[in-house]
Amino acid sequence: MDRPARPTPAWAPTLVLGAILSVQFGGALAVTLIPLAGVMGSVLLRLTLAALILLVAVRPARRGHRARDWWVVGWFGLSLAVMNSAFYGAVARLPMGVAVTLEFLGPLALAAATSRSVRDLFAVALALAGVLLISGALWTPWARLDLVGIGLALLAGAAWATYIIASGHTARHFGGIDGVAWAMLIAAALVAPWGLLDAGGRLVGGEVLARGLGVALLSSVIPYSLENVALRWIVPSVFGILLSLEPAAAAVAGLLVLGQRLSGGEWVGVALVVAASIVIRAAPGHGRAARSG
Repeated sequence: MDRPARPTPAWAPTLVLGAILSVQFGGALAVTLIPLAGVMGSVLLRLTLAALILLVAVRPARRGHRARDWWVVGWFGLSLAVMNSAFYGAVARLPMGVAVTLEFLGPLALAAATSRSVRDLFAVALALAGVLLISGALWTPWARLDLVGIGLALLAGAAWATYIIASGHTARHFGGIDGVAWAMLIAAALVAPWGLLDAGGRLVGGEVLARGLGVALLSSVIPYSLENVALRWIVPSVFGILLSLEPAAAAVAGLLVLGQRLSGGEWVGVALVVAASIVIRAAPGHGRAARSG
């Protein structure tokens, strides 16, 4: 339900855009961490440091919860672990803008699945056209397509959709953001064996820890704080439309931080997915999509 009508301060949308840029530049920084700590080592650092920051800041209650509550938050943590692991694997093989756009299909499909309107079918068609342009499947020989990277990005999107559903259930079982803090800790524990095998002693290097902290702050702490303030002033439907800019923001972050240049066709594909998301989120009943970790 949208908040009561009241003037929206000019600075409120700026906070949302700041959160979007923070997440995507955090993702770009994570790409520079992967050569130092490996894919799973980077995921472990990002989740562990973010969990520690949240646990200290939030101090979530441990008592007063039933077994069912912990099963729900465990499901939330599992989706978070899969989402981050698959996404980091994808950005290690694909340009940022491409990986995020493919991942974005998860919440987009979830939003479309809640309605059977002609508008939603049109949005799905736009998104599919965008994916075909981004993947290069129309003109690139299959042998040259990075099917593993594409598959990981799509898996991350499916996990993001699951994350959105799980976050809603968790919010009903835990007060405030206690559930998020516990889910982050559970996710870190789930990826720990693979992260330690992947990175080993490299995780305690000064540069690795510094970059890992930067990723945790940019990808979780800063955007959550900005969104938390902005959502007091912006109705969820407007928030959702602004969030639709994430694929474009990812492409810009990839260009500025990593020097990843997209072709004209790939930019058109990104634009089509952004447009599809705006069409979906502008429909009545669609609002905020949970932040992807």
